[in-house]
Amino acid sequence: MPRRGRRLSQSEQALWRAYAASVTPLPGHALPALPAAPHLPEPLPEPLSEPAPGPAPAARPAAPRLAAPAPVQVGHQPGGLDHHRWKDLRRGRTRPERTLDLHGRRAQDAWLAVRSFLLSAHAEGLRCVAVVTGKGPAPEGGVLRRELPHWLNNPELRPLVLGAAHPAPNSGVVHLLLRRRRGTDRR
Repeated sequence: MPRRGRRLSQSEQALWRAYAASVTPLPGHALPALPAAPHLPEPLPEPLSEPAPGPAPAARPAAPRLAAPAPVQVGHQPGGLDHHRWKDLRRGRTRPERTLDLHGRRAQDAWLAVRSFLLSAHAEGLRCVAVVTGKGPAPEGGVLRRELPHWLNNPELRPLVLGAAHPAPNSGVVHLLLRRRRGTDRR
């Protein structure tokens, strides 16, 4: 027997309608039409003891929504990266401009090092960097190797990373292709 939840109040329904109207659904996943708001009788005007407020300030136009980038997956070609550049990154032909070695670090220290490393590399306009995690014990690999994809998908770092791959044949290193900074010349 399905469990019946409580019904939404009218104010909760209005809030949900306002939120749902601000979201752009994915293609082919449009939300069903929302039921019309029930017509409420107009409240009686209250006697004014103060002068009526002036016109409300004009609302600022909403900023355009940017789609969140797809999650980084080490070894999978991301959208927006041409096949030739991806093949060079995956085969190790794209040389990293800087390397971070995480051997011997605890997970928390490694996370802070990766965060600092990527933020400074992106600020300097570097395009390819390497993070050495080590292979770790077989078959699942070490803690740092398993955690690195999660760290790269952190909301603070995800917009910086375009793609990630293990250069063949070394699976203990991840080469990261960083996005260009806005307003910089192409290299």
